[in-house]
Amino acid sequence: MPFRPLPPAPPPRLAPLRAAWLRRATAGALVAAACGAWAQTTPAPAPPPPPTPAGDAVLHLLQERGLVPEAGKIENSPIVQQMRDSATEMVLTAMNFLGVRYVRGGNTAEQGFDCSGFTRYVFERSLGLVLPRRADEQAKIAGLLSVKQEELKPGDLVFFNTMRRAFSHVGIYVGEGKFIHAPRAGAEVRIEDMRQAYWAKRFNGARRAEVPTVETPAAR
Repeated sequence: MPFRPLPPAPPPRLAPLRAAWLRRATAGALVAAACGAWAQTTPAPAPPPPPTPAGDAVLHLLQERGLVPEAGKIENSPIVQQMRDSATEMVLTAMNFLGVRYVRGGNTAEQGFDCSGFTRYVFERSLGLVLPRRADEQAKIAGLLSVKQEELKPGDLVFFNTMRRAFSHVGIYVGEGKFIHAPRAGAEVRIEDMRQAYWAKRFNGARRAEVPTVETPAAR
């Protein structure tokens, strides 16, 4: 019988395995590259603003109401500095009612305020001083001192002619040329700048309630 060589063995199936491995490696590299690019282009979250000091009630109120610059500039805000230096219980009380709606004849935060109802409520709560109900009567009450505009201090009453008669509108001075008031129907208690043309030409005067100081006896 003539000799017949054996048929060659089939080649190992390395090629398909190598191709599958290359596909997996390539896919992994693409995913890693995409993740790296996303990490480089995505900004890191901004750090939280520094906490407000617990004892600085004025600054806390101004931050809540959005009336001061961002955290990095708070200390340089003139209104913060002036209100911190000469803040009174009256100003702090008034600031608590920012956003309360205007209601003609309103006397409480729940009901709403008009201009003289607002000042009357704040003075009674903070000083225990009951003012007359109308703005013109508040300007004429005995016991309040007349104040020049350049001598205003936080807590002074400021009066305006908004209805073609003197002392027809009233608010409370808060410092840095600004005052807080209940402006008109459809609006809310807010802070405005007395130096704006509308208010500057209608300014009638200001009044101050002198709070008696209690003298402490000298140490013996």
